Amino acid sequence: MKTMISVSEAMHFINEHIMPLHPVALSLQEAAGLTLAEDILSPYDIPAYPQSSMDGYAFALEEGRSTYELEGEMAAGNQQQFTLMPGKAIRIFTGAAVPNGADTVLVQEKVKVENGVLHLPETPLQKGDNVRPIGSEIQRGAHALSKGDRLQPASIGFLAGMGIDTVKVFPRPRVSIFVTGNELQALGQPLGYGQVYDSNSYTLRACLEQCQIHQIALLQAGDDPDQLQVLLAKALEDADLVLMTGGVSVGDYDFTMQAFEACGVMPVFHKIRQKPGKPILFGRKENKAVFGLPGNPASVLTCFYEYVLPAIGKMMHQPLSLSSKKAVLSHDHQKPAGLTHFLKAVYDGETVSLQKGQESYKLSSFAVANCLAVFPETETQFTKGQSIEIHLLP
Repeated sequence: MKTMISVSEAMHFINEHIMPLHPVALSLQEAAGLTLAEDILSPYDIPAYPQSSMDGYAFALEEGRSTYELEGEMAAGNQQQFTLMPGKAIRIFTGAAVPNGADTVLVQEKVKVENGVLHLPETPLQKGDNVRPIGSEIQRGAHALSKGDRLQPASIGFLAGMGIDTVKVFPRPRVSIFVTGNELQALGQPLGYGQVYDSNSYTLRACLEQCQIHQIALLQAGDDPDQLQVLLAKALEDADLVLMTGGVSVGDYDFTMQAFEACGVMPVFHKIRQKPGKPILFGRKENKAVFGLPGNPASVLTCFYEYVLPAIGKMMHQPLSLSSKKAVLSHDHQKPAGLTHFLKAVYDGETVSLQKGQESYKLSSFAVANCLAVFPETETQFTKGQSIEIHLLP
């Protein structure tokens, strides 16, 4: 197990030890937002018949002819097949099949109809105007979407239009949130002396649901190593990802490492040279990942955004890391060497300003921040007007 590593080393180890989840077959509705685990070929020509792209009139365009005799109509969904004779025209609607014998559709606003006779405008027409040819969207057997493509709303509609109702995708992980500590009190109960309300499970659940992850179990244990081991074993049975909060430092009641060992979780690293969130613990059991997050609320949230979110992205075969960019620092700042600082800040589109209340127990400043300002571990002095890295919050 590595200990007291750099931020970049932590990201490397997480990326190295987390693999995409095993693909599953889901309905189109369930698969929205997920990533394809296979290439998709079209089973049909789309459209499967010559299709009108306008409300208007269909006919076979003949050079020198300016009038056509009207004969019936063709609405979308009409399955009757017939052949339109030369010199005839038919009223047609958007999406309807263009009958055999017709090759052109003229939009209704451009024609004149008198006594059942269609009069063409003087403006020149082209054969094939306003007709969608067979396979003009995609041809049968053609490559439609690729493995690794994320299923956006347009992708879902495209697949549905080809008649595909089930696809193989990388699923969202099942997650267990595991909060620990004798001091935790449930919301709605009176707060006793020495107690704090459990906010971490609410924060983490909100983060997960922001990622459209809804298979979330909540477990809670006191500072009891036996109870911790039993519940961690249960979490590992039911979840792909376990997020534990508290109990990862070196105090007399920090039993998370013991639980890792008892449950067969291989610790990959413990402690990162950063602030907040230095005591973070990361481990793996087979293809399941376990994060031991610090107990302080701002540390939990920082570590989720910087490490857990990219790990979820790797599981789902998606780039879910926070967006990074450069911004101009609005004021001087200094810090000691030795730790990377992730500080709560507000970015106005040009400059970034650090929030008051950077302590790891304070969420009040996090609640109004829209980014994390990144100050590298080796640097100590930062000046107003200097360009620094920021990570934009979702």
